[in-house]
Amino acid sequence: MTALEFSVVDIAPEPYAAAPTLLAKLEIREGTGATVHALALRCQLRIEPRRRNYGPDEEAALTDLFGTRDRWGTTLAPFPWLHASTVVQGFEGACETTLPLACTYDFDVAASRYLHALGDGAVPLLALFSGTVFTRGTTGFAAEQVPWDREARYDLPVQVWRDLMRAHFPDSGYARLTHATLAALARFKAERGLTDLDATITALLDAAGAGTDAEAS
Repeated sequence: MTALEFSVVDIAPEPYAAAPTLLAKLEIREGTGATVHALALRCQLRIEPRRRNYGPDEEAALTDLFGTRDRWGTTLAPFPWLHASTVVQGFEGACETTLPLACTYDFDVAASRYLHALGDGAVPLLALFSGTVFTRGTTGFAAEQVPWDREARYDLPVQVWRDLMRAHFPDSGYARLTHATLAALARFKAERGLTDLDATITALLDAAGAGTDAEAS
């Protein structure tokens, strides 16, 4: 039997990816001296919101997710962010590998709303590992499962997330709308000769007294 231990060394943006992607550098150690011929690794990355403090602005922005602060004792629970997998080449003793983490800026995803609400500091992460280890057996190759208790914590600087999103969505974000809403916005835009949907929504907010003009005054 192998004895694998995992640690997250670093997480940084992938600068040349077509879609928002973080690269997690992992260190894997094997403690029995066995030779690992290959490792099909899976990882669930979770956010542990209790492991950081929140300022007044963050508290207000997180009300949609966790409710008012008096409820945080029960609502501020860990929740999943990403799932990822990779194949690690054979090694003895220890190795480093890179795990690609495909991200989204979709505000229908709870993790995206959480990350967008944060100011400075770090995002408290918990990486849960599983997968299959291939080693040399008595009659050839043997396969065994990575124990379900393999995990590692990492504090991701919020700035890393911001840099990733700004690289792919400069001065913009993403919101899901129904076809009916999009059609209504398109009609409103055409009737008023507006240039794009951003200008259309801004005009509607201004008309309701909740837009950028109202805030500036």
